[in-house]
Amino acid sequence: MTTVRPYAIGDKNACLALFDSNVPDFFDPTERHLFVDFLDQPAGPFFCIEQDGQIVGCGGFARAARGQALFTWGMVNQARHGDGLGRLLTEHRLQEIVRAGDYTEAELSTTPRVSTFFEKFGFVETGREKDGFAPGMDKVLMIKPL
Repeated sequence: MTTVRPYAIGDKNACLALFDSNVPDFFDPTERHLFVDFLDQPAGPFFCIEQDGQIVGCGGFARAARGQALFTWGMVNQARHGDGLGRLLTEHRLQEIVRAGDYTEAELSTTPRVSTFFEKFGFVETGREKDGFAPGMDKVLMIKPL
């Protein structure tokens, strides 16, 4: 059975294992300390995908500077990419953002390799930063009107 539930501090090590499974293809190892700090005090609602008692994905959102919803730290165990878990996580976050009733747009930053995934949900590219995450890892900025 697959469920999406709120993150609890006891999920921290499982979420860090998700991060580690995605290095270096989707995250740079230098970003890990930022994720550790985030997990100690998430900036907004954060969720875990649990399947058969294991955390297989996580991600959330927070209020950004302009008041829009900003996706935070979304990831799925790399061995499970292609299983529909990323879709489940993205749809859940968008539903929660709409349910909150405070937002007119959702924004995210990702890599060029992942940006086409988010285009399927109506996100459009608004800019790129060369080496925005780390050397050799560009940042793609995307937004979706709600």
